[in-house]
Amino acid sequence: MYEAIVFLPLLGCLIAGLFGRVIGARAAELVTTILLFAAMVLSWIAFARVGLGQVNARVLVATFMHSGELKVDWALRVDTLTAVMLVVVTTISALVHLYSIGYMADDVHRPRFFAYLSLFTFAMLALVTADNLVQLFFGWEGVGLASYLLIGFWYHKPQANAAAIKAFIVNRVGDFGFALGIFAIFKMTGAVDFETIFAQAPALGGKTIHFLRWDIDALTLICVLLFIGAMGKSAQFLLHTWLPDAMEGPTPVSALIHAATMVTAGVFMVARLSPLFELAPNAQAFVTLVGATTAFFAATVALVQNDIKRIVAYSTCSQLGYMFVAMGVGAYSVGMYHLFTHAFFKALLFLGSGSVIHAMHHEQDIRHMGGLKDRIRVTYYVMVIGTLALTGFPLTAGYFSKDAIIEAAFAGKNAFAGYAFVLTLIAAGMTAFYSWRLIFKTFHGEPHDREHHAAAHESPLVMLVALVVLAAGSIFAGYPFKELFAGHAVGEFFRDSIRQSATILDDMHHLPIWIGLLPTAMMAAGFLLAWQFYLRRPDLPVALARQHDALYRFLLNKWYFDELYDFLLVRPAKRLGRLLWKGGDGWLIDGFGPDGVSARVIDVTRNVVRLQTGYLYHYAFAMLIGVAALITWFMFTGGPH
Repeated sequence: MYEAIVFLPLLGCLIAGLFGRVIGARAAELVTTILLFAAMVLSWIAFARVGLGQVNARVLVATFMHSGELKVDWALRVDTLTAVMLVVVTTISALVHLYSIGYMADDVHRPRFFAYLSLFTFAMLALVTADNLVQLFFGWEGVGLASYLLIGFWYHKPQANAAAIKAFIVNRVGDFGFALGIFAIFKMTGAVDFETIFAQAPALGGKTIHFLRWDIDALTLICVLLFIGAMGKSAQFLLHTWLPDAMEGPTPVSALIHAATMVTAGVFMVARLSPLFELAPNAQAFVTLVGATTAFFAATVALVQNDIKRIVAYSTCSQLGYMFVAMGVGAYSVGMYHLFTHAFFKALLFLGSGSVIHAMHHEQDIRHMGGLKDRIRVTYYVMVIGTLALTGFPLTAGYFSKDAIIEAAFAGKNAFAGYAFVLTLIAAGMTAFYSWRLIFKTFHGEPHDREHHAAAHESPLVMLVALVVLAAGSIFAGYPFKELFAGHAVGEFFRDSIRQSATILDDMHHLPIWIGLLPTAMMAAGFLLAWQFYLRRPDLPVALARQHDALYRFLLNKWYFDELYDFLLVRPAKRLGRLLWKGGDGWLIDGFGPDGVSARVIDVTRNVVRLQTGYLYHYAFAMLIGVAALITWFMFTGGPH
């Protein structure tokens, strides 16, 4: 069963990718979608079995590679953490496949698109079922490749190509750190399989690694390097710049990347390696610092964005910061809880945004929308449900998981826990503000583009079915699982799949009541402010933007990170490349290398050939010059002695 869950999407990818032109676009999309739904059903069965304690095993698939001391098998690690991720990945991917049948109906390259979607899903499943770091790295790079292919799917658009390259390059920075972390683990333990690594982890305490002339605590260095990989994949502060640009791909791609695959890989990796991070408190503090900063930073940028997909993209970036805060303070199960609930409402918001874009004939600027709630009522209602869940409205899925993270930050013990509590609390208010800003400007008020508004229509049924299912998940994926992820059943439910702080959950349950009420108060304040700004007094945001133009432009330009990286990294790299191209390759190698020498010989030969005119008087004149030169030489030197 577990092999089928992993390899059914790969089978769909091969069928659609290799035989799509033969079987046709309709057959390709149906085959891939049916296989994903089969994998989804099997994943829920696996989740039920693992949750009941019936399965916790290692399934050997094949020998991967054996080279000296390095022994790597392709094996599936089946435990609670794996089961949770299987459910998230296959459920969201199956619904994205279903939605794409309607959304991509007019695209002639549908077989290729569905092949890429299934490849993306297979790579993520290979990652979450990995029993060792090499297999995990295979899936890690696989989702990077698939994201590159999907972001640049519309390759005729220069912006899509640039966004795909940007995502690929930024992730290479993080992946280099991740690879170094894997090398360091192998150097210290002589193994890459998780069981051996976790068994030897306590013995690494106090050991050091000589790195860049310093002797650094081994576990701290290893965990920081591993987390740098997570910073790239999960778009954390400083390595976040690729994520908003990834919106150049089709909307279903955005939903899959943000809800179930690539960006959640970093969170999963930290949870999987929790036995290492628990022994490295300084690394945990670093994770907390980066996560909290990301949650705040991305929320500030989302306040003023106008592209409907980019607003939701920065929301993802912010919510990933929340998840890492939970990981950093030792509440790994709480971080996974938010990953689980977030998948439903974030996929809903992206696919809902796609429905809006579909209705508005590919218009994405919310300033050109307005008044759509009566034209696309189903989309409006499901988007409101997704917004309620994202902002943490009571009894929705996000209310239970996001509030638990803020409480965990307050109860945390590391140096940046208080910092994280303050920033995540502020981010909660900003999340409510920008989320309702999107709803109000898109669906309420007067239409700003009456031509497109008049032609707006609801999405096809196949798209609406996916939206309704995700809306149900956004409501009901929270409370039924609260005890398993953030309650007294955590120890029994996760058993040995994660190892978190022994006291963090107990401390969360004994906090003052006002701590639990603060996130809801911030959510309400954000909603009321958005209501005041965009329904009652829509002139206020314009006036504020003019009064604080520098701040507005700072946020609108995303803290100028793209411009800063362009100045510090891109331009010097281009100058160096041009120097090596023109100076090194063109002038030096082509000028003085084999090609250059042969070119000079040809030039000399051509000039010499020009002397051979065939006229007798030219040759006589040359002989006369030669005789004159010889006599002159004899006169001044006396000739040979």
